[in-house]
Amino acid sequence: MDIEGIGEETAALFYSEGMVRDVADLYDLKPEQVAVLPRLGEKSAANIMESLLRSREVPFARVLYALGIRFVGETTARNLAAHFRSLDAVMAASQEELAQAEEVGDKIAGSIREYFADPVNLRIVERLRAAGVQFAADEEQRLSDSLAGLHIVISGTFRRHSRDELKALIESHGGRNLAAVSKNADYLLAGDNMGPAKLAKATKLGVRIISEEDFERMVEEGVEKTAAERPMANGEPTDGIVPDTDGTGQQSLF
Repeated sequence: MDIEGIGEETAALFYSEGMVRDVADLYDLKPEQVAVLPRLGEKSAANIMESLLRSREVPFARVLYALGIRFVGETTARNLAAHFRSLDAVMAASQEELAQAEEVGDKIAGSIREYFADPVNLRIVERLRAAGVQFAADEEQRLSDSLAGLHIVISGTFRRHSRDELKALIESHGGRNLAAVSKNADYLLAGDNMGPAKLAKATKLGVRIISEEDFERMVEEGVEKTAAERPMANGEPTDGIVPDTDGTGQQSLF
């Protein structure tokens, strides 16, 4: 977890002395154990103990990375932390749900499931929990609940927002961004140059397709009010895609 005072050399020393076999062992270290090791002493031991105390406040993403899950590097750990918000949620997620996190996919998702199926790893997790490290991301300020409970996939390019801005908007209004179209998705937010495969899959699964303008209305007015104002086709509300008539080629639910 990038703990100050515990570099590769010190970590190797702890390992060779049989004091540390996994990340949770660090929190069982006693200053008197550390002080008698070669090249350390009481001052270094005190500094290491202080660093271990501070490490209980490092962000959840770094804790997740420190678990050493195969294929989960720093970037993947950040994406998982942003998507699931807590270790308990990561542990409870199915392989399909894990694969929905940005840049995860089936291979990494399978590795995560395998890690948490191992009783040895579960004991490490519980020891870290007892040590008081951060197992949840800091709560971000929620601007509204207008998208609460909704799972939204973003595809294509947009005129008024970057993809990162759209992801932030989804999360700050209570929704969750998914990386790929699946049966878990509620909406596909479709921009220009969207891949035809995503559109075809969304249509097949009955995932509703919205434009950037539709999304903005949902954020401002809420889903129910926006849906109530959808155009009618043959006297019935349109549940599928309504072709755009302004010549832009953008398809819309509303």
